Amino acid sequence: MPLWERSRIITVAGVAALLSAVAAAPASSASASSASASSASASSASASLADEVEQVTNGGFDGTTDPFWSTAGMPMTLTDGRACVDVPGGTTNRWDVAIGQNDIDLVAGESYRFSFDASGDPGHVVRAITGLAVSPYDTYFEQSPTLGDLQHYSYTFTASTSTAAGQVAFQVGGSPDPWHFCVDNVSLVGGVPPEVYVPDTGPRVRVNQVAYVPNGPKVATLVTSSTTRLPWQLLSRTGKTVAHGFSTPRGVDVSSAQNVQTIDFSGYRVAGTGFTLRADGETSRPFDIGVTAYQKLRSDSLKFYYTQRSGIEILNSLRPGYARPAGHVDVAPNQGDGNVPCQPGVCDYRLDVRGGWYDAGDHGKYVVNGGISTWELLSEYEQSPGVRKVSLTIPTSGDRVPDILDEARWELDFLLSMQAPSGLVHHKIHDAAWTGLPLLPHLDPQPRELHPVSTAATLNLAAVAAQAARVYKAYDPAFAARALRAAKTAYDAALAHPALYAPESDGIGGGAYNDANVTDEFYWAAAELFITTGASRYARDVIASPLHKADVFAPGVGFDWAATAAAGRLDLALLPNKLPGLASVKKSVVDAASRYLAIQRAHPYGVAYAPANNMWDWGSNSILLNNLVVVGAGYRLTGDRRFRDGLLTGVDYVLGRNALNMSYVTGYGTVSSQNQHSRWYAHQLDPALPNPPVGTLAGGPNSSIQDPYAQSKLTGCVAQFCYIDDIQSWSTNEETINWNAALARVSAYVVDLA
Repeated sequence: MPLWERSRIITVAGVAALLSAVAAAPASSASASSASASSASASSASASLADEVEQVTNGGFDGTTDPFWSTAGMPMTLTDGRACVDVPGGTTNRWDVAIGQNDIDLVAGESYRFSFDASGDPGHVVRAITGLAVSPYDTYFEQSPTLGDLQHYSYTFTASTSTAAGQVAFQVGGSPDPWHFCVDNVSLVGGVPPEVYVPDTGPRVRVNQVAYVPNGPKVATLVTSSTTRLPWQLLSRTGKTVAHGFSTPRGVDVSSAQNVQTIDFSGYRVAGTGFTLRADGETSRPFDIGVTAYQKLRSDSLKFYYTQRSGIEILNSLRPGYARPAGHVDVAPNQGDGNVPCQPGVCDYRLDVRGGWYDAGDHGKYVVNGGISTWELLSEYEQSPGVRKVSLTIPTSGDRVPDILDEARWELDFLLSMQAPSGLVHHKIHDAAWTGLPLLPHLDPQPRELHPVSTAATLNLAAVAAQAARVYKAYDPAFAARALRAAKTAYDAALAHPALYAPESDGIGGGAYNDANVTDEFYWAAAELFITTGASRYARDVIASPLHKADVFAPGVGFDWAATAAAGRLDLALLPNKLPGLASVKKSVVDAASRYLAIQRAHPYGVAYAPANNMWDWGSNSILLNNLVVVGAGYRLTGDRRFRDGLLTGVDYVLGRNALNMSYVTGYGTVSSQNQHSRWYAHQLDPALPNPPVGTLAGGPNSSIQDPYAQSKLTGCVAQFCYIDDIQSWSTNEETINWNAALARVSAYVVDLA
């Protein structure tokens, strides 16, 4: 849950809340909905036309470029009535060189149309912004079109802040090579009606667009205005009807505001490809019935980690299209991770913290998120033995160590390197200031800093190093012993310093990952140390924890980097150990799995997730997948088929059976997320860069939509509709190591069950 860049962004609010009503309308009434929306827009436009006010002076550059400014050393010239610049190469960030105009008036709650004509050498990108011209230079709205021949661009947004110190600017830095940029007809008009964003949700029959397991449940969701049951047909690739029946009305789904029905075709068990489902005059996107896709997803979701690696060259021979030099290895322009100082006043030593995984779409590395991610991969190894034979096509493939452990070791070595001489562990390491998009890791010029030690980070290391000690013992006894020593040292250091909290204010250059309650981390670390060592001192700490008999599987919340007690509870229940009262531990997991099943059965989209007030969380896809991990644990503990079926049903949501009718996993399904927020998977901003690798999970719907781009499109959204596949939407569409860990764990469960 990387809550990053909040220090650079001011919330945009007040866009018309028409999305949920339009998106919820069935396709049969789409024309009427569109007509109504158009009429409303026309009426609104007529009413507000007289109030439209231009905020930009001389946006047509009539004989002069004044009062526009340009960065020193990049003079503007007038060419055919346009302002043009020769952009220097060799800069790092978009904002390093720019054209702009200051003293722009903005009024909070007012809607604006920001438009301009622009051209540039093909393939280059301009970051067009409206923001604050003075410190802290907040951005209120931004777009980053890829340029070519002269083209008109127009966007609307709603200001969240009133200021007379606003700015419109065109940021053109970040290119290694020089290029030419021109702009004309720059306009910022206030008093315009906001645009209504209506996502294309395709056919109203929503299916798992990847595959259903032959001997598992097969359920689809139909969006319809009908309140009575409807006939359906399952069609083969050739269009032959191979099964048929009637749908079940479910009423209005709270999470989407849609009237829906469900279609259950579980009785059909013949494997094949290219099936479709037809109902109410609509035909679904195609899908398979089989297991092969999940075997591939299991490996692809783990292969993601190689291209997230820091400190090593990514080889084109192993990941065609994703090759890049090693990042942050003390080679200019990097200032590197080989000899990193602390923030001023924090410590008087330096650490070599090369390696590890970049946490998300930025260049930071965070112990608390690395901890839960590594635990999930090591747990997959411990509980899904089939993964031990899966090739991840990494540099060490073919050695005697399973690839999943070689990949996890890359992060474990980094986590161990973050341990200070005191035994405590530094919370994170990242740039001193934020960098822009796109920016490949090896081109990052920012100074790197160790941030203060924290109790949470220290306990994360204690937990995962203890787990690593038992996992790696058969492959590398020396490393296992080193990991156990580090785990014990960290645990003792945390006991001596139980309240060193990462501050919420430490969010410049990287996410804060603040957490002022570490009771759960203490419980998790004690559990892992007990499972590995059997020592009575750790058993006593587990039993004495206030969380030991508490419900650590809160419905609608799940577990993540900030809520780790469930990790300890799951391992105690699933792994061999002699903790007193183990039966009640196992029962608590089964009870939690049963509650998730009850939530899933009540949900017309089959989602085992029901957050309070229908407010979907940041990284909701990861949360609901981790809920499925608990459901899978219920099956492992009981063998009860209802848990097996619940896990298989739950996977459908992230693979297409959702209100947006899209797969949230890149490359899986007819329509899938392609533009996750990342500085190097940035094809949307730079055509020379790739989209995220196949098997990358998007964060998913987030009711709080903290980023300006999502706010400009989604304000007023209903739960499932609070998502947009755009690289600028870091609050709904980021990729992270912990979210992909949940996907990897659940896809392995599916293979096991199938």
